[in-house]
Amino acid sequence: MSRTAVLTDDQWARLAPSLPSSDGRRGRPFRDSRRVVEGIIYRYRCGLPWRDVPAEFGPWQTLWKRHRRYAGDGTWDHVLAALLTDADTAGLVDWAVSVDSTIIRAHQHAATLKRDTGGRIELHESARRARRSRLGPVPRRVVDEDPSTR
Repeated sequence: MSRTAVLTDDQWARLAPSLPSSDGRRGRPFRDSRRVVEGIIYRYRCGLPWRDVPAEFGPWQTLWKRHRRYAGDGTWDHVLAALLTDADTAGLVDWAVSVDSTIIRAHQHAATLKRDTGGRIELHESARRARRSRLGPVPRRVVDEDPSTR
């Protein structure tokens, strides 16, 4: 596998100015930022766990820590804003796209409510079982019981 297949030199040239450097920080300097960012991209592109990222991108702990740091300090948001600004300036972004809720489908397990003909809403049997297992045994109460007979 070739590491150069993740980002081209042109893509890296657009991305690199938005990333922080380790100049002026205490401790060890950052590892090669390109290699780390390519490892993070590779991990998300392939859907791998952090521990399964190939060793040529460096230790998985470095990739995880840098990704966590960039997510926490807003670096990824800054990178996205910079790339969107460049693309919008070049006329590559179509802002007329609309996402409507009618095109987003719910998963089949999202529908746990079942309507009966009387208009009452009843929980689906699997949801009832799950609720029972979380809450323990459900106490049975008799609604029409005469309180004086207790």
